[in-house]
Amino acid sequence: MASMDKKDIYEHLAKIYLDASNNKKKKPQEQLRFKRLFVIFLVSTLSLTAILTYYFVRNKSLHSEVALVLQSEVIKINFNFDPAKKEIYSIPLKKLNASKYKHLGFALKKENFNDRISLKIELTNVFNEKSEIYAKDIPHKWRDYKINFLDFKNITDWSSLTNLSFIVEEWNSREKSGIIYIDNVRFIK
Repeated sequence: MASMDKKDIYEHLAKIYLDASNNKKKKPQEQLRFKRLFVIFLVSTLSLTAILTYYFVRNKSLHSEVALVLQSEVIKINFNFDPAKKEIYSIPLKKLNASKYKHLGFALKKENFNDRISLKIELTNVFNEKSEIYAKDIPHKWRDYKINFLDFKNITDWSSLTNLSFIVEEWNSREKSGIIYIDNVRFIK
């Protein structure tokens, strides 16, 4: 029986030794697997960053615009064409020199989803030169507009602007009453 005990003891010790050596082999394999996953994660992250950076730079989304903000608060034009025929919101420009700027920018939206409406945008200078542009089919959600100064055909001198007006006219609205919101009014270089 003693020999069996020795045999059992040897087998038990061999099993412990083999298990220990198998565990040692597993640890490097687990570490290698972790390193591979880490490298895959790192390459994926860097690739995604490169793609997004290329996309934003190409679409100029990361470039900031140089602008002169004319109205920082949201403008609300609440029009009612009974008896009025138009509603006007004016921003006095006090002989503002806009010759260094190239565009008029703003955001627009209407309150009534069903209304079909256009907004007249009018600029005036000190020489009483007036020019207007229409923003047609104003959406129900905010939309940015960027109008080139060259589109204001009757303005020849941009060094002394006196007034910027937003005008809702009865003949440019399907409904007799409603609300238009204007935000982020600015001149852009």
